[in-house]
Formats: sequence, structure tokens, C-alpha cells
Amino acid sequence: MKFSTIAAGLLSSGCAVLAAPVAAPAPVAEPVPMPMPTPPGVPSASSAKSSLASLKVRTGADPDGYKRNLFPTWITISGTCNTREYVLKRDAESIKLNNDCTSSSGKWTSPYDGGSWTKASDLDIDHMVPLKNAWISGADKWTTDKRREFANDVDRPQLWAVTDSVNSSKSDKSPDAWKPPLSSFYCTYASAWVQVKAHWELSITSAEKAALTSMLDTCS
Repeated sequence: MKFSTIAAGLLSSGCAVLAAPVAAPAPVAEPVPMPMPTPPGVPSASSAKSSLASLKVRTGADPDGYKRNLFPTWITISGTCNTREYVLKRDAESIKLNNDCTSSSGKWTSPYDGGSWTKASDLDIDHMVPLKNAWISGADKWTTDKRREFANDVDRPQLWAVTDSVNSSKSDKSPDAWKPPLSSFYCTYASAWVQVKAHWELSITSAEKAALTSMLDTCS
């Protein structure tokens, strides 16, 4: 006999009818955040702290002779891809490329601020250690070839695809004057900065060292 027939009979006799049990809704899974892009060579916190201790501390050189074109960008890195296109492809969660390696569409997460973008034009390729900072830290003594190599270094954590407005805000500032909006990125940011300066044998200022030390102290 169907439940509805039984229920009708019970109601006519004045008996209460219990509702059929309703299954509880299944829990909704929390969305899994996309991993932040990470260029190669970011050291562990302990390695970064050790490298920081060994960096030469001195007052920055005179910036008056600095010109951006003393650090030639962008160069061909792979196939038809220049440095910018290479980094956009490397850091994309998904990407569609034209035959000349330019991006027609894609998805990127800017590690500095967590911004999500689908147009490559919304992204800049940031030099972790800005070119002007490198100049006053020792690159003023380099040859043009070495400055070109530094400005297009894809083998270390020097180049990052980030929100263009955030890159403009950073400009050529060092960590004592600018930090990324995401404090959760401080550890990676400082570790990458130290690694670049250590590899290229660039100096730091005392204020820069204090800021980097504080940021590395956020590492878990």
C-alpha cells in the first residue's frame, strides 16, 4: 500500500501523521585557492636568512647615471617568445597563444595582491629587484651584456607577472619603502629578493636589510 493511502486513512481516524524523513543537504566544499605562481629558485627561509647575513651592506651609489635602456629588455627566450611572453606563459593558470607567442586569452593570479586577470594587458612583468635599485647596488659597474642578462633573468626569482597598477606602485622601491599588499606573500617576496641580490652580488642598505629581516621573520 502506498504511503499516501495510509496517511489518508490515519488522518480520517484522527491519528497524527509523521512526515517522511528528509535527508540533510550534503556539505558544500570550500573552494580550493589557486596556487600562486612561483618563478624558479626561491630559496627556503633558512637559506634566505643565511644569504641575507652575507650580503654587503653599503650606501647606494649615485643614481644620476641610471637610464632604463642601459638594461635592454625584452630578448628572445624560447622559440618566438620574448621575456615578457615567456613569463606570462610560465605563470598562467591557463593561456591561449597566437602563432607569434602573444597571449589571446588566459588566466593569471598576481602574487603581490591576489588579483585575478584574464587579459595579459592587465599585467606587468615586474623585476623583483628593480633595475634602478640594481644600478645603485652595483650594476652601475657592469657591462651592458651583463645588465641585459640581469634584466631578462628567467632562471632565478627575478621576473613576476603582476597587476600593472601594483607594479606601478612599487616602481623602483626597495622593501624598506614598499611591500606587496598581501602580507602572506612577505616571506616569498623577501626570499626571492635576497636570492636575486646574492646571485648577482648586489649590495643592500641597512634599511633594506632591516625590512628584509622583518619580512623573513613572517616565514612559518
